[in-house]
Amino acid sequence: MTRKEIIDTGLLISRLSLVIGSWGNISVRIPNEDLVAITPSGVDYEKIKSENVPIIDLEGNLIDGDMTPSIELPLHLEIYKNRPDVLAIIHTHSTYCTAMAVARKPIPAVTDDLIEIVGGNVRVSEYRLPGSLELGVEAVKALKDRNAVILANHGLIAVGKDLKEALKITHVCEKSAHVTLLTQCIGGPVELSERDCRYMRDFYVNKYGQK
Repeated sequence: MTRKEIIDTGLLISRLSLVIGSWGNISVRIPNEDLVAITPSGVDYEKIKSENVPIIDLEGNLIDGDMTPSIELPLHLEIYKNRPDVLAIIHTHSTYCTAMAVARKPIPAVTDDLIEIVGGNVRVSEYRLPGSLELGVEAVKALKDRNAVILANHGLIAVGKDLKEALKITHVCEKSAHVTLLTQCIGGPVELSERDCRYMRDFYVNKYGQK
């Protein structure tokens, strides 16, 4: 089931042009086990089969699967080790979030949905080379009390309690990055206060929706 969810999500982010070809990656923490399923390295999302999705332990050892895991495995594992609340990760190279990454500018806390689901602005992590453990270390720092981070000159990381939430965060971040860039034409975005951000995040986590 976990592998199928990864494949289905990969096909979706590819069709929505959040990634191109084999770039970006997806992983899920397997419930009740210290194991992670992650997309294979360098394989187009349309070509991934269930048996291709590697199952890895938290030390990076291959447990099952017939392909090499994503080059960004160290990034994913570092997040899982430091964020027990995170059960799914989606990494995309979407156009507007990548524009923010290249400019090394955070996505400001300007819209309700971004603040509620991410926890505030989307910070930019310090630049480190793709595939390195250091990239994961810097991402974890910038992810503190947030559910998304911009990787400098790279793209977006969205984390959630499941792939559905991580995908929603991916969409909200891309929309918010687009809105931020559009507002540069009319005076620039107006960021909300930390107090308002805390209120909206608390409302979303504890009161929003059906409990």
